[in-house]
Amino acid sequence: MAKSPGIHINNKKASFDYEFLEEYDAGIVLAGTEIKSLRAGKASLQDAYCYFSGGELYLRGMNIATYFWASWGGHDPLRDRKLLLTKKELRHLAQADKQKGLTIVAVRAYIADNGYAKVRIALAKGKKEFDKRASIKEKDLRREMERA
Repeated sequence: MAKSPGIHINNKKASFDYEFLEEYDAGIVLAGTEIKSLRAGKASLQDAYCYFSGGELYLRGMNIATYFWASWGGHDPLRDRKLLLTKKELRHLAQADKQKGLTIVAVRAYIADNGYAKVRIALAKGKKEFDKRASIKEKDLRREMERA
């Protein structure tokens, strides 16, 4: 099997708006045309977040564009997608999600070395305005140090 190219779809807004406490790699249940679009890099995690329904974790807001060559079996680009985690991880995330101020956001979607589609999710805490200013300042300082 040929090794897949490095497909990485990042959610840059999430790292600016949230402080990540824990990160998990989760499998994602996709339809045939969805995996083809994802391998082509036609996806966005801009407003993606996770929620629990019936003891299972779902991803909402991930936009996977319709596959151009699909004739009849297309998919809904914004449908909710089930995430695959172990029971222990699901229990831990469900407990943490109930706490005030914590949420689960999608950070990155990628194709793993074994060919499966994965999503990196993070248990996150929202940043305040002064925290955002501090991260901008820190990023500017790091950029100045690299130039010197």
